[in-house]
Amino acid sequence: MTQDREARRTAEKAKSEELSAERRATVALPRSGETGPAALRTPGRLRLPRHQDTSATLAGAYPFLAEGGLGSDGVFVGQDLYSGGSFVYDPWVLYSSGLITAPNVVLAGIVGSGKSALAKSLYTRSIPFGRRVYVPGDPKGEHTAVAEAVGGKAIALGHGMANRLNPLDEGHRPRGVDDAQWTGQVTARRRALIGALAESVLDRTLTPLEHTAVDVALSNAVREADAPVLPMVVDRLLQPPPADDPGGRLAEDGRLVGHALRRLVAGDLAGLFDGPSTVRFDPSLPMISLDLSRVTENATLISVLMTCASAWMESALLDPDGGQRWVVYDEAWRLMSHPALLKRMDAHWRLARHYGIANLLIFHKLSDLDNVGDQGSAMRALATSLLANAETRVVYRQESDQLGSTAAVLGLTGTEQQLLPTLGTGQGLWRIKHRTFVVQHQLHPSELELFDTTGRMTGG
Repeated sequence: MTQDREARRTAEKAKSEELSAERRATVALPRSGETGPAALRTPGRLRLPRHQDTSATLAGAYPFLAEGGLGSDGVFVGQDLYSGGSFVYDPWVLYSSGLITAPNVVLAGIVGSGKSALAKSLYTRSIPFGRRVYVPGDPKGEHTAVAEAVGGKAIALGHGMANRLNPLDEGHRPRGVDDAQWTGQVTARRRALIGALAESVLDRTLTPLEHTAVDVALSNAVREADAPVLPMVVDRLLQPPPADDPGGRLAEDGRLVGHALRRLVAGDLAGLFDGPSTVRFDPSLPMISLDLSRVTENATLISVLMTCASAWMESALLDPDGGQRWVVYDEAWRLMSHPALLKRMDAHWRLARHYGIANLLIFHKLSDLDNVGDQGSAMRALATSLLANAETRVVYRQESDQLGSTAAVLGLTGTEQQLLPTLGTGQGLWRIKHRTFVVQHQLHPSELELFDTTGRMTGG
Protein backbone atom coordinates (compact mmCIF):
# COMPACT_ATOMS: atom_id res chain seq x y z
CA MET A 1 0.00 0.00 0.00
CA THR A 2 2.85 2.38 0.88
CA GLN A 3 4.47 1.76 -2.46
CA ASP A 4 1.22 2.56 -4.34
CA ARG A 5 0.84 5.88 -2.52
CA GLU A 6 4.38 6.83 -3.33
CA ALA A 7 3.84 5.96 -7.00
CA ARG A 8 0.69 8.12 -7.24
CA ARG A 9 2.41 11.02 -5.48
CA THR A 10 5.34 10.82 -7.88
CA ALA A 11 3.01 10.76 -10.93
CA GLU A 12 1.02 13.77 -9.69
CA LYS A 13 4.18 15.73 -9.00
CA ALA A 14 5.52 15.00 -12.48
CA LYS A 15 2.25 16.13 -14.06
CA SER A 16 2.20 19.35 -12.05
CA GLU A 17 5.78 20.14 -13.06
CA GLU A 18 4.85 19.48 -16.70
CA LEU A 19 1.90 21.95 -16.55
CA SER A 20 4.06 24.58 -14.87
CA ALA A 21 6.68 24.23 -17.56
CA GLU A 22 4.00 24.56 -20.25
CA ARG A 23 2.64 27.76 -18.70
CA ARG A 24 6.11 29.24 -18.46
CA ALA A 25 6.73 28.44 -22.12
CA THR A 26 3.42 29.99 -23.31
CA VAL A 27 3.59 33.59 -24.61
CA ALA A 28 0.48 35.62 -23.50
CA LEU A 29 -0.57 39.22 -24.20
CA PRO A 30 -0.47 41.59 -21.24
CA ARG A 31 -3.76 42.60 -19.69
CA SER A 32 -3.52 46.08 -21.18
CA GLY A 33 -2.73 44.67 -24.63
CA GLU A 34 0.31 45.18 -26.84
CA THR A 35 2.46 48.21 -26.31
CA GLY A 36 3.96 50.47 -28.90
CA PRO A 37 3.06 50.31 -32.61
CA ALA A 38 1.69 46.79 -32.19
CA ALA A 39 -1.14 48.16 -30.08
CA LEU A 40 -2.79 49.71 -33.23
CA ARG A 41 -4.19 52.52 -31.07
CA THR A 42 -3.70 56.23 -30.82
CA PRO A 43 -1.99 57.44 -27.69
CA GLY A 44 -5.03 59.61 -26.69
CA ARG A 45 -8.42 58.48 -25.37
CA LEU A 46 -11.23 57.92 -27.88
CA ARG A 47 -14.04 60.44 -27.29
CA LEU A 48 -17.38 60.19 -29.19
CA PRO A 49 -19.81 63.14 -29.31
CA ARG A 50 -23.09 62.69 -27.43
CA HIS A 51 -25.96 61.71 -29.73
CA GLN A 52 -29.55 62.89 -29.27
CA ASP A 53 -32.54 61.67 -31.24
CA THR A 54 -36.27 61.06 -30.96
CA SER A 55 -37.66 57.96 -29.28
CA ALA A 56 -39.24 57.00 -32.62
CA THR A 57 -35.80 56.86 -34.26
CA LEU A 58 -33.97 55.23 -31.36
CA ALA A 59 -36.69 52.60 -31.13
CA GLY A 60 -35.14 51.01 -34.22
CA ALA A 61 -32.03 50.15 -32.19
CA TYR A 62 -33.68 49.91 -28.78
CA PRO A 63 -37.16 48.43 -29.39
CA PHE A 64 -38.18 48.57 -25.72
CA LEU A 65 -38.32 52.36 -25.55
CA ALA A 66 -41.76 53.77 -24.58
CA GLU A 67 -43.55 56.20 -26.92
CA GLY A 68 -42.81 59.81 -26.02
CA GLY A 69 -46.49 60.83 -26.13
CA LEU A 70 -48.32 63.70 -27.79
CA GLY A 71 -47.30 66.41 -25.36
CA SER A 72 -49.34 68.12 -22.68
CA ASP A 73 -51.56 70.40 -24.80
CA GLY A 74 -55.06 69.09 -25.24
CA VAL A 75 -57.84 67.20 -23.50
CA PHE A 76 -56.89 64.67 -20.83
CA VAL A 77 -58.07 61.19 -21.81
CA GLY A 78 -56.39 58.82 -19.37
CA GLN A 79 -53.19 56.87 -18.83
CA ASP A 80 -50.78 55.61 -21.45
CA LEU A 81 -50.40 51.98 -20.38
CA TYR A 82 -46.95 51.64 -21.95
CA SER A 83 -45.22 54.71 -20.53
CA GLY A 84 -47.41 55.22 -17.45
CA GLY A 85 -47.80 58.91 -18.26
CA SER A 86 -50.90 60.97 -18.94
CA PHE A 87 -52.40 60.79 -22.42
CA VAL A 88 -54.00 63.90 -23.93
CA TYR A 89 -55.60 64.37 -27.32
CA ASP A 90 -56.90 67.34 -29.29
CA PRO A 91 -57.21 67.13 -33.10
CA TRP A 92 -56.92 70.92 -33.52
CA VAL A 93 -53.70 71.06 -31.46
CA LEU A 94 -52.20 68.10 -33.33
CA TYR A 95 -53.14 69.66 -36.66
CA SER A 96 -51.55 72.98 -35.68
CA SER A 97 -48.34 71.19 -34.67
CA GLY A 98 -48.22 69.22 -37.94
CA LEU A 99 -48.63 65.78 -36.34
CA ILE A 100 -51.79 65.09 -38.33
CA THR A 101 -53.23 66.50 -41.55
CA ALA A 102 -56.83 65.27 -41.15
CA PRO A 103 -58.72 66.05 -37.90
CA ASN A 104 -61.35 63.32 -38.28
CA VAL A 105 -61.64 60.39 -35.84
CA VAL A 106 -62.99 56.83 -36.22
CA LEU A 107 -63.97 54.99 -33.03
CA ALA A 108 -64.91 51.29 -33.02
CA GLY A 109 -65.68 48.88 -30.21
CA ILE A 110 -68.10 46.14 -29.24
CA VAL A 111 -71.04 46.79 -26.90
CA GLY A 112 -69.83 47.33 -23.33
CA SER A 113 -66.23 48.16 -24.21
CA GLY A 114 -66.55 51.83 -23.20
CA LYS A 115 -66.45 53.55 -26.59
CA SER A 116 -69.53 55.71 -25.92
CA ALA A 117 -68.05 57.01 -22.68
CA LEU A 118 -64.83 57.90 -24.52
CA ALA A 119 -66.73 59.80 -27.22
CA LYS A 120 -68.68 61.78 -24.63
CA SER A 121 -65.54 62.55 -22.66
CA LEU A 122 -63.72 63.80 -25.74
CA TYR A 123 -66.35 66.31 -26.71
CA THR A 124 -67.50 67.44 -23.24
CA ARG A 125 -63.93 68.00 -22.03
CA SER A 126 -63.30 70.03 -25.19
CA ILE A 127 -66.08 72.53 -24.39
CA PRO A 128 -64.00 74.50 -21.80
CA PHE A 129 -61.36 74.92 -24.54
CA GLY A 130 -63.88 76.80 -26.68
CA ARG A 131 -65.10 73.92 -28.85
CA ARG A 132 -68.77 73.32 -29.62
CA VAL A 133 -70.51 70.00 -30.22
CA TYR A 134 -73.12 68.98 -32.75
CA VAL A 135 -74.75 65.54 -32.93
CA PRO A 136 -76.73 65.57 -36.22
CA GLY A 137 -78.44 62.27 -35.42
CA ASP A 138 -78.74 60.43 -32.10
CA PRO A 139 -80.70 57.21 -32.83
CA LYS A 140 -80.75 56.07 -29.18
CA GLY A 141 -81.08 59.42 -27.41
CA GLU A 142 -77.84 58.83 -25.49
CA HIS A 143 -76.56 62.37 -25.93
CA THR A 144 -79.70 64.19 -24.77
CA ALA A 145 -78.81 64.18 -21.06
CA VAL A 146 -75.25 65.20 -21.86
CA ALA A 147 -76.38 68.15 -24.00
CA GLU A 148 -78.65 69.43 -21.24
CA ALA A 149 -75.95 68.96 -18.59
CA VAL A 150 -73.43 71.15 -20.45
CA GLY A 151 -75.91 73.94 -21.14
CA GLY A 152 -76.83 72.86 -24.65
CA LYS A 153 -80.05 71.66 -26.19
CA ALA A 154 -81.45 68.37 -27.48
CA ILE A 155 -84.05 68.70 -30.24
CA ALA A 156 -86.42 65.73 -30.09
CA LEU A 157 -88.61 65.00 -33.10
CA GLY A 158 -91.13 62.24 -33.62
CA HIS A 159 -94.74 61.36 -34.31
CA GLY A 160 -97.15 62.69 -31.72
CA MET A 161 -94.83 65.46 -30.59
CA ALA A 162 -95.49 69.19 -30.91
CA ASN A 163 -92.16 69.94 -32.57
CA ARG A 164 -92.14 70.77 -36.28
CA LEU A 165 -89.24 71.29 -38.64
CA ASN A 166 -89.61 73.36 -41.79
CA PRO A 167 -86.96 72.24 -44.30
CA LEU A 168 -87.29 75.56 -46.16
CA ASP A 169 -86.26 77.80 -43.25
CA GLU A 170 -83.58 80.32 -44.14
CA GLY A 171 -81.33 79.04 -41.37
CA HIS A 172 -78.46 80.81 -39.65
CA ARG A 173 -77.10 83.84 -41.52
CA PRO A 174 -73.30 84.13 -41.28
CA ARG A 175 -71.67 87.44 -40.47
CA GLY A 176 -70.55 89.57 -43.41
CA VAL A 177 -72.99 88.15 -45.99
CA ASP A 178 -74.88 90.87 -47.87
CA ASP A 179 -78.52 90.54 -48.98
CA ALA A 180 -77.75 89.42 -52.52
CA GLN A 181 -75.32 86.74 -51.37
CA TRP A 182 -77.69 85.57 -48.68
CA THR A 183 -80.58 85.28 -51.11
CA GLY A 184 -78.44 83.22 -53.47
CA GLN A 185 -77.21 80.93 -50.67
CA VAL A 186 -80.71 80.34 -49.30
CA THR A 187 -82.09 79.59 -52.77
CA ALA A 188 -79.31 77.13 -53.54
CA ARG A 189 -79.66 75.41 -50.17
CA ARG A 190 -83.44 75.11 -50.51
CA ARG A 191 -83.13 73.69 -54.00
CA ALA A 192 -80.50 71.16 -52.93
CA LEU A 193 -82.46 70.21 -49.83
CA ILE A 194 -85.73 69.60 -51.70
CA GLY A 195 -83.83 67.45 -54.18
CA ALA A 196 -82.13 65.50 -51.39
CA LEU A 197 -85.43 64.91 -49.59
CA ALA A 198 -87.05 63.64 -52.78
CA GLU A 199 -84.11 61.34 -53.49
CA SER A 200 -84.28 59.94 -49.94
CA VAL A 201 -87.96 59.05 -50.34
CA LEU A 202 -87.65 57.82 -53.95
CA ASP A 203 -84.39 55.99 -53.18
CA ARG A 204 -82.86 57.15 -56.46
CA THR A 205 -81.38 60.25 -58.04
CA LEU A 206 -83.59 62.82 -59.74
CA THR A 207 -83.69 63.21 -63.50
CA PRO A 208 -82.96 66.59 -65.16
CA LEU A 209 -86.69 67.01 -65.89
CA GLU A 210 -87.52 66.45 -62.23
CA HIS A 211 -84.90 68.97 -61.16
CA THR A 212 -86.56 71.54 -63.42
CA ALA A 213 -89.99 70.79 -61.95
CA VAL A 214 -88.61 71.21 -58.41
CA ASP A 215 -86.91 74.48 -59.33
CA VAL A 216 -90.09 75.98 -60.83
CA ALA A 217 -92.27 74.85 -57.91
CA LEU A 218 -89.83 76.23 -55.34
CA SER A 219 -89.56 79.57 -57.14
CA ASN A 220 -93.35 79.93 -57.14
CA ALA A 221 -93.59 79.09 -53.43
CA VAL A 222 -90.88 81.61 -52.50
CA ARG A 223 -92.58 84.36 -54.49
CA GLU A 224 -95.82 83.81 -52.58
CA ALA A 225 -94.40 83.66 -49.04
CA ASP A 226 -91.33 84.97 -47.23
CA ALA A 227 -91.16 81.73 -45.25
CA PRO A 228 -92.51 79.00 -47.56
CA VAL A 229 -93.40 75.59 -46.20
CA LEU A 230 -93.17 72.18 -47.82
CA PRO A 231 -96.93 71.76 -48.56
CA MET A 232 -96.72 74.82 -50.83
CA VAL A 233 -93.98 73.18 -52.92
CA VAL A 234 -95.93 69.91 -53.09
CA ASP A 235 -99.05 71.70 -54.34
CA ARG A 236 -97.09 73.47 -57.08
CA LEU A 237 -95.38 70.25 -58.14
CA LEU A 238 -98.66 68.38 -58.51
CA GLN A 239 -100.56 71.37 -59.95
CA PRO A 240 -98.19 73.89 -61.53
CA PRO A 241 -99.63 77.35 -62.33
CA PRO A 242 -101.02 77.40 -65.91
CA ALA A 243 -98.66 80.24 -66.82
CA ASP A 244 -95.65 78.00 -66.10
CA ASP A 245 -97.11 74.83 -67.61
CA PRO A 246 -99.25 75.66 -70.66
CA GLY A 247 -98.95 72.17 -72.13
CA GLY A 248 -99.21 70.17 -68.91
CA ARG A 249 -95.77 68.64 -69.45
CA LEU A 250 -94.28 70.15 -66.26
CA ALA A 251 -96.92 68.46 -64.08
CA GLU A 252 -96.09 65.11 -65.69
CA ASP A 253 -92.33 65.62 -65.20
CA GLY A 254 -92.72 66.45 -61.49
CA ARG A 255 -95.49 63.99 -60.66
CA LEU A 256 -93.31 61.33 -58.97
CA VAL A 257 -91.32 63.92 -57.04
CA GLY A 258 -94.54 65.58 -55.93
CA HIS A 259 -96.01 62.35 -54.63
CA ALA A 260 -92.71 61.47 -52.91
CA LEU A 261 -92.66 64.80 -51.07
CA ARG A 262 -96.36 64.47 -50.30
CA ARG A 263 -95.44 61.60 -47.95
CA LEU A 264 -93.74 64.21 -45.76
CA VAL A 265 -96.84 66.38 -45.41
CA ALA A 266 -99.87 64.09 -45.81
CA GLY A 267 -98.66 60.49 -45.88
CA ASP A 268 -97.06 58.11 -43.43
CA LEU A 269 -94.28 60.62 -42.70
CA ALA A 270 -96.67 63.51 -41.97
CA GLY A 271 -96.63 65.61 -38.83
CA LEU A 272 -93.02 66.75 -38.78
CA PHE A 273 -92.49 68.85 -41.91
CA ASP A 274 -95.91 70.25 -42.76
CA GLY A 275 -95.75 73.64 -41.01
CA PRO A 276 -93.51 76.41 -39.68
CA SER A 277 -90.62 75.33 -37.48
CA THR A 278 -91.18 75.23 -33.74
CA VAL A 279 -87.50 74.54 -33.01
CA ARG A 280 -84.47 76.59 -33.97
CA PHE A 281 -80.84 75.80 -34.54
CA ASP A 282 -78.82 78.06 -32.21
CA PRO A 283 -75.15 77.78 -33.23
CA SER A 284 -74.02 79.73 -30.15
CA LEU A 285 -74.97 76.89 -27.77
CA PRO A 286 -72.11 74.69 -26.52
CA MET A 287 -73.90 71.55 -27.73
CA ILE A 288 -76.86 70.65 -29.93
CA SER A 289 -78.14 67.12 -30.42
CA LEU A 290 -80.91 65.87 -32.71
CA ASP A 291 -82.70 63.14 -30.76
CA LEU A 292 -84.07 60.53 -33.19
CA SER A 293 -84.89 57.88 -30.60
CA ARG A 294 -88.62 58.21 -31.33
CA VAL A 295 -88.30 57.50 -35.06
CA THR A 296 -85.80 54.64 -35.14
CA GLU A 297 -88.41 52.28 -36.59
CA ASN A 298 -88.63 54.30 -39.82
CA ALA A 299 -85.40 54.38 -41.82
CA THR A 300 -86.78 56.83 -44.40
CA LEU A 301 -87.83 59.27 -41.69
CA ILE A 302 -84.35 59.14 -40.12
CA SER A 303 -82.81 59.91 -43.50
CA VAL A 304 -85.15 62.87 -44.04
CA LEU A 305 -84.61 64.30 -40.56
CA MET A 306 -80.84 64.07 -40.81
CA THR A 307 -80.88 65.59 -44.28
CA CYS A 308 -82.69 68.62 -42.85
CA ALA A 309 -80.36 68.71 -39.86
CA SER A 310 -77.32 68.66 -42.12
CA ALA A 311 -78.65 71.70 -43.95
CA TRP A 312 -78.99 73.46 -40.60
CA MET A 313 -75.43 72.58 -39.69
CA GLU A 314 -73.92 73.64 -43.01
CA SER A 315 -75.26 77.19 -42.65
CA ALA A 316 -73.64 77.43 -39.21
CA LEU A 317 -70.35 75.94 -40.37
CA LEU A 318 -70.01 78.56 -43.09
CA ASP A 319 -70.10 81.31 -40.44
CA PRO A 320 -66.54 82.61 -39.80
CA ASP A 321 -67.57 83.17 -36.17
CA GLY A 322 -68.80 79.58 -35.83
CA GLY A 323 -65.62 78.40 -34.11
CA GLN A 324 -64.32 74.86 -33.91
CA ARG A 325 -66.82 72.07 -33.51
CA TRP A 326 -67.03 68.33 -32.90
CA VAL A 327 -69.56 66.67 -35.24
CA VAL A 328 -70.50 63.28 -33.81
CA TYR A 329 -72.05 60.51 -35.94
CA ASP A 330 -73.22 57.84 -33.49
CA GLU A 331 -74.44 54.46 -34.76
CA ALA A 332 -72.72 55.34 -38.04
CA TRP A 333 -73.67 52.08 -39.76
CA ARG A 334 -77.33 53.11 -39.58
CA LEU A 335 -76.72 56.57 -41.05
CA MET A 336 -74.38 55.46 -43.82
CA SER A 337 -77.02 53.18 -45.33
CA HIS A 338 -78.75 56.25 -46.80
CA PRO A 339 -77.05 57.51 -50.00
CA ALA A 340 -78.03 61.16 -49.52
CA LEU A 341 -76.66 61.21 -45.97
CA LEU A 342 -73.51 59.39 -46.97
CA LYS A 343 -72.78 61.99 -49.66
CA ARG A 344 -73.24 64.83 -47.18
CA MET A 345 -71.04 63.09 -44.61
CA ASP A 346 -68.33 62.62 -47.23
CA ALA A 347 -68.47 66.32 -48.12
CA HIS A 348 -68.19 67.33 -44.46
CA TRP A 349 -65.20 65.05 -43.96
CA ARG A 350 -63.37 66.35 -47.00
CA LEU A 351 -64.02 69.96 -45.99
CA ALA A 352 -63.30 69.44 -42.28
CA ARG A 353 -60.21 71.67 -42.31
CA HIS A 354 -62.06 74.39 -44.22
CA TYR A 355 -64.96 74.30 -41.76
CA GLY A 356 -62.73 73.95 -38.70
CA ILE A 357 -64.54 70.80 -37.55
CA ALA A 358 -63.49 67.36 -36.34
CA ASN A 359 -65.86 64.56 -37.35
CA LEU A 360 -66.22 61.59 -34.98
CA LEU A 361 -67.59 58.40 -36.55
CA ILE A 362 -68.65 55.68 -34.08
CA PHE A 363 -69.00 52.00 -35.07
CA HIS A 364 -69.51 48.73 -33.25
CA LYS A 365 -67.22 46.95 -35.68
CA LEU A 366 -65.56 48.03 -38.91
CA SER A 367 -67.10 45.14 -40.81
CA ASP A 368 -70.33 47.20 -40.63
CA LEU A 369 -68.95 48.93 -43.72
CA ASP A 370 -69.71 45.73 -45.64
CA ASN A 371 -73.41 46.52 -45.21
CA VAL A 372 -73.04 49.85 -47.02
CA GLY A 373 -73.89 49.31 -50.69
CA ASP A 374 -72.68 46.44 -52.83
CA GLN A 375 -69.08 45.41 -53.27
CA GLY A 376 -67.45 47.82 -55.73
CA SER A 377 -70.38 50.27 -55.63
CA ALA A 378 -70.04 54.03 -55.31
CA MET A 379 -71.60 53.93 -51.83
CA ARG A 380 -69.04 51.39 -50.59
CA ALA A 381 -66.25 53.55 -52.01
CA LEU A 382 -67.62 56.62 -50.21
CA ALA A 383 -67.88 54.74 -46.92
CA THR A 384 -64.32 53.45 -47.23
CA SER A 385 -63.03 56.92 -48.06
CA LEU A 386 -64.28 58.15 -44.67
CA LEU A 387 -61.68 55.92 -43.01
CA ALA A 388 -58.99 57.12 -45.39
CA ASN A 389 -59.71 60.72 -44.38
CA ALA A 390 -59.37 59.95 -40.66
CA GLU A 391 -55.81 59.83 -39.33
CA THR A 392 -56.96 59.00 -35.80
CA ARG A 393 -58.37 55.49 -35.39
CA VAL A 394 -59.36 54.31 -31.92
CA VAL A 395 -60.17 50.61 -31.60
CA TYR A 396 -61.67 49.15 -28.45
CA ARG A 397 -62.15 45.44 -27.79
CA GLN A 398 -63.15 43.40 -30.84
CA GLU A 399 -64.40 39.86 -31.15
CA SER A 400 -61.95 37.28 -32.46
CA ASP A 401 -63.83 36.83 -35.73
CA GLN A 402 -63.48 40.57 -36.44
CA LEU A 403 -59.72 40.80 -36.00
CA GLY A 404 -58.79 40.05 -39.59
CA SER A 405 -61.13 42.58 -41.17
CA THR A 406 -60.28 45.24 -38.58
CA ALA A 407 -56.55 44.79 -39.10
CA ALA A 408 -56.95 44.89 -42.88
CA VAL A 409 -59.06 48.06 -42.89
CA LEU A 410 -56.86 49.96 -40.42
CA GLY A 411 -53.51 48.53 -41.46
CA LEU A 412 -52.69 47.11 -38.01
CA THR A 413 -49.53 45.14 -37.31
CA GLY A 414 -49.68 41.56 -36.11
CA THR A 415 -48.88 42.61 -32.54
CA GLU A 416 -51.64 45.24 -32.57
CA GLN A 417 -54.12 42.74 -33.98
CA GLN A 418 -53.38 40.21 -31.23
CA LEU A 419 -53.81 42.94 -28.61
CA LEU A 420 -57.42 43.82 -29.49
CA PRO A 421 -59.31 40.88 -27.88
CA THR A 422 -57.33 41.31 -24.64
CA LEU A 423 -58.31 44.94 -24.04
CA GLY A 424 -60.35 45.61 -20.92
CA THR A 425 -63.23 48.03 -20.45
CA GLY A 426 -62.12 51.56 -21.26
CA GLN A 427 -58.86 50.40 -22.86
CA GLY A 428 -58.27 51.34 -26.47
CA LEU A 429 -55.65 51.04 -29.17
CA TRP A 430 -55.02 54.52 -30.58
CA ARG A 431 -53.52 54.74 -34.06
CA ILE A 432 -52.62 58.38 -34.73
CA LYS A 433 -51.11 58.50 -38.20
CA HIS A 434 -48.11 56.13 -37.85
CA ARG A 435 -47.93 56.13 -34.05
CA THR A 436 -49.59 53.69 -31.67
CA PHE A 437 -50.72 54.06 -28.06
CA VAL A 438 -52.61 51.83 -25.65
CA VAL A 439 -54.67 54.06 -23.38
CA GLN A 440 -56.81 53.46 -20.32
CA HIS A 441 -59.66 55.96 -20.39
CA GLN A 442 -60.31 57.52 -16.98
CA LEU A 443 -63.69 58.91 -15.89
CA HIS A 444 -64.68 61.26 -13.09
CA PRO A 445 -67.51 59.81 -10.93
CA SER A 446 -69.85 62.54 -12.20
CA GLU A 447 -69.02 61.61 -15.79
CA LEU A 448 -69.53 57.95 -15.05
CA GLU A 449 -73.04 58.66 -13.77
CA LEU A 450 -73.92 60.97 -16.67
CA PHE A 451 -72.48 58.78 -19.42
CA ASP A 452 -73.93 55.48 -18.18
CA THR A 453 -75.81 53.64 -20.94
CA THR A 454 -76.61 50.47 -18.95
CA GLY A 455 -79.22 51.87 -16.56
CA ARG A 456 -82.12 49.87 -18.00
CA MET A 457 -80.10 46.64 -17.88
CA THR A 458 -78.82 47.18 -14.32
CA GLY A 459 -82.01 48.73 -12.96
CA GLY A 460 -80.18 51.99 -12.18
